[in-house]
Amino acid sequence: MTTTPAAPGHTPVSVASPARPAILGGAPAVTLDQTAANRWPICTPEDEAAVLRVLRAGEWGVSKETAALEDDYRKWLGVRFAVAHNNATGAILAGLHALGVSHGDEVIVPSATWWSSVLPVVHLGAVPVFAELEDHSLGLDPEDVERRITPRTKAIVVVHLFGLPSRMDELLALARRHNLAVLEDASHAHGAMYKGRPVGTLALDLGPKGASVFSMQGNKLCPTAEGGILLTNDPAIWENTLRWGHYERLLDLDSPNKYFAATGFGFKFRMSPLSAALARTQLARLTPRNTARNDNCVYLSRRLETLGCFNTFLSPPGIERVYFEYLIRYDESKTGLPIKDLSKALQAEGAMVGAPRYPLLHQQPFFTKGVWAKVGRVPPPHPVYDPAALPLTTRGNGSLLKLPSFPNAERALLDQYFDAFRKVLAHKDALPRSA
Repeated sequence: MTTTPAAPGHTPVSVASPARPAILGGAPAVTLDQTAANRWPICTPEDEAAVLRVLRAGEWGVSKETAALEDDYRKWLGVRFAVAHNNATGAILAGLHALGVSHGDEVIVPSATWWSSVLPVVHLGAVPVFAELEDHSLGLDPEDVERRITPRTKAIVVVHLFGLPSRMDELLALARRHNLAVLEDASHAHGAMYKGRPVGTLALDLGPKGASVFSMQGNKLCPTAEGGILLTNDPAIWENTLRWGHYERLLDLDSPNKYFAATGFGFKFRMSPLSAALARTQLARLTPRNTARNDNCVYLSRRLETLGCFNTFLSPPGIERVYFEYLIRYDESKTGLPIKDLSKALQAEGAMVGAPRYPLLHQQPFFTKGVWAKVGRVPPPHPVYDPAALPLTTRGNGSLLKLPSFPNAERALLDQYFDAFRKVLAHKDALPRSA
C-alpha cells in the first residue's frame, strides 16, 4: 500500500500501488455506480408544488410568477432591472439590440463557446470578430481583443466559460477606453464571484453600455425547463429589451416605446410561467448545490494536480469559480502520452472523460463557407473566416479533458477517479497509441 496526497483539510488516502490499467487487461479503477453522483437537474417536491400551483391557477401564458422570478434575480444580484426570457439565446439577441448593435457593426466574441453567444450578432446584421482566449480563465484575452478593435467595433461579448470568471477588470477598462458596449454572458456562472462581486453584475458598471445574461436551460447550474434572463441597471436598455420581445409590457411605459405595444419589434421572448415557477425554486437551492459541487471538484482537482501534468483551473486569489462543467488542461509534454490515448485509457477504467463538447465556432461551416453573410444580409466585401486562425485557442482547446462535475458524488467515487488517473499515468509508456 502507498499513501497518496489528499486535498488540504482531508486525510491522505491509502490505495494499492498502481495496478495494470484496464486497457491492458487489468481491473477498472472506477467501479462505483455514477448515476446518482452525476444526476442533474435535481427535482424536489418543492419544484413539483411550484409548477402545480401555476397549472392550477390557470396562468399558463402570462403570470405574476414571471415578475416574481425577475424580483428574485434583482434582489439576489442587487441590480435595478431584470427581464425573463424564453431562453438565453433570446435574451442575448435582445441585449445586443438594446445595446445598439446593428447592421455593419463589429462585435468581438470568443470562438470557444456555445453558438448562442455569437450567432445573435449575425441576426442583427453585425459582424462577429473572433479573438483569442487566454490560458488562465479560458476567457477572452484582453490584449488580443484590443488588437482587433477597429472604428466599426461596437461591442464585446464576454463569456465566463464553464463557470470561470473572465478577466473583467481589463476587459471593462478597454471597453471604457474605446467607448464599447459589453454583453456579459454569465450563462455558465451562476454564483461565481469576481473580486467580491457576483459575476453577471460587472458589465453593468458601464451603465448604458452594459448588460448581462444568465441561462436557465435544463443542464445549467440554476436550471428550469427552458429560460434566460437579462439584467441591467440602465432604464433605456431595459425598455429596449421589452420593445424587442415583450410587446405586452410596453403599455405600462411612459416613453415613446409604449407606441409599439401592438407590435413590439416582432419577436415574442417571454418566459413560460411554468418555467418561471421552477426557476424560482431552483434559485433558492443554488448556493448549497454549488457548494457541494465545488467541494467535489476542488477535492479531485487538488489530487490531480499532484500528478504534475494537469492544470485544473482552481480559483486564483479574489476569484470564486463555479463548475457548470469540469474541464482540466493536460500537458502532454510532461508525459509523452497523447491526450486521445490518455482519454481512451481512462474510459477503459470506467472514468467518464472526453473532449470539450463545444466545437470552435470560427472553424464551423456556418462561418467558413460564408453562410453567416447571407443570414446577416452583409454585402461584400466581408470577412473570410479561416479555420487556421486563433492558433492559441485551437491549441488550448485541444489540451482540455472534460470530466463529470460530480454534483452529488461521495468521496469514494472521487478517489476512484484519482486512482484511475494515477494508474494510467504510471503505465503511460506501455499504453497503446492511436494510429
